[in-house]
Amino acid sequence: MKGIILAGGLGTRLHPLTKITNKHLLPIYDKPMVYYPIQTLVNAGITDIMIVTGGNYAGDFLRLLGNGKEFGLTHIHYAYQEGEGGIADALSLAEWFAEGEKICVVLGDNIIENNIVKAVRDFEKQDKGAKILLKEVPDPERFGVAEISDGKLISIVEKPRVPKSNLAVIGIYLYDGRVFDFIKTIKPSDRGELEITDVNNAYLENGTMTWGMLHGWWTDAGTFESLLRASILVSQTGANNINSVERRA
Repeated sequence: MKGIILAGGLGTRLHPLTKITNKHLLPIYDKPMVYYPIQTLVNAGITDIMIVTGGNYAGDFLRLLGNGKEFGLTHIHYAYQEGEGGIADALSLAEWFAEGEKICVVLGDNIIENNIVKAVRDFEKQDKGAKILLKEVPDPERFGVAEISDGKLISIVEKPRVPKSNLAVIGIYLYDGRVFDFIKTIKPSDRGELEITDVNNAYLENGTMTWGMLHGWWTDAGTFESLLRASILVSQTGANNINSVERRA
């Protein structure tokens, strides 16, 4: 399985910090933000990784990460997203890298306490389709929200005004090679972006979407509040224990 980290966008919600750097290079406690999703993939046994970035500071990723030696990697691939076309648009740039294999996609501002080892292993056994991870949150209206009934995934709604549950779809997605075909069929949302929720719903309608719950804490870091929360959570947990391979998702 290959890993893809989406670290593009302009990070306007974090201005003025992101006027001089990419959001995913901002510090979370004692490490740059992008270190955490890389470690999430590596701890799950995924070492063939691509980073999709964009904006004016894409070259800083290469200066910071090089070929990934610090993570025990021999190479990291890079791709560049022009503008802000949305998560699905950024993912489409990795089609050549995926080469039809199953992929694990991690949003560059998502940080988890434990790991995704079990989810990755379960998806490897899954014949086809996709898998999402869910987490109960106090503010589901900020995310894609999943509705579960009798253990069955019924719907996924992007940033609903009146959420049907408090189950957020976190920014870690597992897809088979058909994901790029689904991306080509979706249309831009009212925001003018290709939404990853539309891709997930394509799998749901196809009957090949599975789901699991994430254990341990999870946060994004795309706002000042969540950026601070991420640093506090990491500092309280212990930076060296985040994504510990001894823990199980």
